[in-house]
Amino acid sequence: MTTALVFQGLGGLALFLLAMQMMTNGLKAFAGPQLRNLLGNWTRTPLRGLAAGALITAVVQSSGAVTVATIGFVNAGLLSLKHALSVVFGSNVGTTMTGWLVSLVGFGFNVERVALPILTAGVAMKLMAGSHRLQSLGESLAGFGLFFLGLGLLQSTFGSAAQGSEAQALLANSYHPLVFLGIGFGLTVVTQSSSAALAMVLTAAAGGLLQLESAAAAVIGANLGSTSTAAFATVGATANARRLAVGHIGFNAVTGLIALVMLPAMLWLVNALARWLMLEASPAISLALFHTLFNIFGAAMMLPFAPRIAHYLGRLFRSAEEDNARPRHLDDTLVSTPELAVSALGQEMKRLYGLVNGVLRAALHREDLKPALLTPQIESCQQLNQAITDYVAKVRAEKLPDDLVEQLTWVVRTCRYLSDAVTLAGHLLAVRSAGQELAGGPLAADMKHFIDLLAAAMDPHTVPEQLLDEAEPVYQALKAGLLNLMVRRAVSIPQGEAVLDDLSASRRLLHQWLKATRLRPQVTR
Repeated sequence: MTTALVFQGLGGLALFLLAMQMMTNGLKAFAGPQLRNLLGNWTRTPLRGLAAGALITAVVQSSGAVTVATIGFVNAGLLSLKHALSVVFGSNVGTTMTGWLVSLVGFGFNVERVALPILTAGVAMKLMAGSHRLQSLGESLAGFGLFFLGLGLLQSTFGSAAQGSEAQALLANSYHPLVFLGIGFGLTVVTQSSSAALAMVLTAAAGGLLQLESAAAAVIGANLGSTSTAAFATVGATANARRLAVGHIGFNAVTGLIALVMLPAMLWLVNALARWLMLEASPAISLALFHTLFNIFGAAMMLPFAPRIAHYLGRLFRSAEEDNARPRHLDDTLVSTPELAVSALGQEMKRLYGLVNGVLRAALHREDLKPALLTPQIESCQQLNQAITDYVAKVRAEKLPDDLVEQLTWVVRTCRYLSDAVTLAGHLLAVRSAGQELAGGPLAADMKHFIDLLAAAMDPHTVPEQLLDEAEPVYQALKAGLLNLMVRRAVSIPQGEAVLDDLSASRRLLHQWLKATRLRPQVTR
């Protein structure tokens, strides 16, 4: 292959990568929140999640973008691991659309003749459209034109290369399919685009540079290489996001392994399907059909096991917060013995008190604590709280004596108090910050007194009634003083209202925590 052909091929690849990026970015911006809503709302069942993943990937032409977005939903807690797995399975099916674009559109006519008008129309829309959405549509249309230009360069490169002596030597040698699998994998990792790798493989096969079996192995490698995007996206992400990446890699690895082992049989099936569908017999179409076939087969095989896979993955990468959120004393076998169940609840309530107390203390005393660091600890307390409440519901109250029924009632009530208190913990950080901003002013002493009272509430020897009696006049004095400063414009209205909201939330936190403290002897014995 001459130097000119090498640079021509690299130029075609560069155009193709730029085209894919423009198409993906433009279509995502044009669709706006609709794609996010689709991903969030269409994943209530595994089958719908599969369909959503396939559809969105087919639209934006990027399985990596969909996978990264899904990881973001999992990170934010908006999507469960079970449903996220089905979306990832679907994205593998959706990414096969690129192969069909290349095989059906790219080889049926003179691509340059169509590419230039599409590129011109897209650039004109991008420059002259009045709305941002239409400009984004123009960008995706221009990307579609560049897609054809890049594809044309790749076709020309591989077609010319196939006539050289090096290509004839390559075709004469029978390399193991694993070699071509590695080539497909490497191309995807380097370009970070399985679509670009597929386009290169399909055009090389169509140009006669690769035999069908070798190209099919390279397609499997490209499919496996697409998992690298998800792996890179999980650096510094939550445990659930890392579990999803492992699920993605596992799905592609299992699917690819099956396709590789059954490669001759699958290629025979591809040829039979191509004849049955009356598709023109060509290497590109056969490879597109092969890519689609083994991804659909893999999704159909793995989807029923998504809940079990999610359960297994849930044991990996466990964080300290997740370990804290998991009950340690609640055992379903104790439900039939109410006295033992109530005893186990008492032990778990001690843990819950300790966790909530730790969160509140950290919010009041840790100087370097940021709200983002506090959120996982709050969620951990809430999850354990919910687990305790659910366990109470399993205990059959009709078989219990009145004193145990009353104790279970106290447990549920205390869980509500603790849930309210820990949910408001973030306001303690804001009150601390407000105290620093108001230092040296007329409210500094009252603000410090109020914060000290909040800290005193965390002391196990505190008498709740005495603390409430002392805290209420301090709170009222702070409220009146802030309103006075706002009227006199010594404090801006937005700043004053924010501080008042934080003070009010901290006051409610104090009340809820002290109510729970008052009930502690009854629920932890």
